[in-house]
Amino acid sequence: MKKLVINSSILLTLCMSHPSNARELMNVTRQDQRQVAMQVYQPDNKTCDATAIISHGAGGSENGYEYIAEFLSQHHYLVLVVGHKESGDAVLRPLIRKKGLIPALSELITIPSAYQARFMDINAARQWANQRCSTPFTVLIGHSMGAATVMLEAGAKNKLNIQGADSFDAYVAMSPQGVGSIFPRNAWKKIHKPVLLLTGTKDHELNGSWTTRMDAFANMPTGCKWLGVIDGASHMNFADRGFSRTTEKLVTETTLAFLDGVKAKRCGRALSLKGMSLQVK
Repeated sequence: MKKLVINSSILLTLCMSHPSNARELMNVTRQDQRQVAMQVYQPDNKTCDATAIISHGAGGSENGYEYIAEFLSQHHYLVLVVGHKESGDAVLRPLIRKKGLIPALSELITIPSAYQARFMDINAARQWANQRCSTPFTVLIGHSMGAATVMLEAGAKNKLNIQGADSFDAYVAMSPQGVGSIFPRNAWKKIHKPVLLLTGTKDHELNGSWTTRMDAFANMPTGCKWLGVIDGASHMNFADRGFSRTTEKLVTETTLAFLDGVKAKRCGRALSLKGMSLQVK
């Protein structure tokens, strides 16, 4: 394992919306005939080198994560930010009124049917994208509950009896969960696809320290696994534009470097960015 240390500078995501001329709201139909909303970011100059699908956190929507969606679209990615109704704002807010914030979030992120719905949302978006981008390379990106979705899809063992398809070429998990209500110990030891995990020194879990967010990286087998820890970054700093431009810059630059490395089959070549410590194995 190589470790690069660079000097620098609680909640799951309630995403904010920011209008953009670069995106287009669309609806697709998933396998149970329900509609799935998604924001589509066409690749710059219409040249599609890859497809990125972004899964939001609990209480979020397709209107979040504009900073990374726009960035990747400028680097020739077709980017789809998918809305997950079964774990969006309309579901979370009544739970908060009834139980309070932390109990509501803790309940929502452990509902198996919410993740099954997320998988259907993602599959519907992916089928649409396959008709618009001929390049086969695909990456699934998620934050918070979206990060749990990423890890479940990548094949992590879990307490929810969910089996992912492990069908993407690479995965990016921002604010990944550690051992706890979703994942048991050694949950990630059979994940062999390239994975980038990102967290921050103020990115606390619902009932614990930010350091538990490193559990997945420690347990994964060697081979194209990156862990970036951003100095001073909180949970919401990863969520959307306006919270922390520094965090957003580090997220986008690290994500692009990681994905470029995966596509070029040179994952072990790490980068050095001020404000982040990076481990590669």
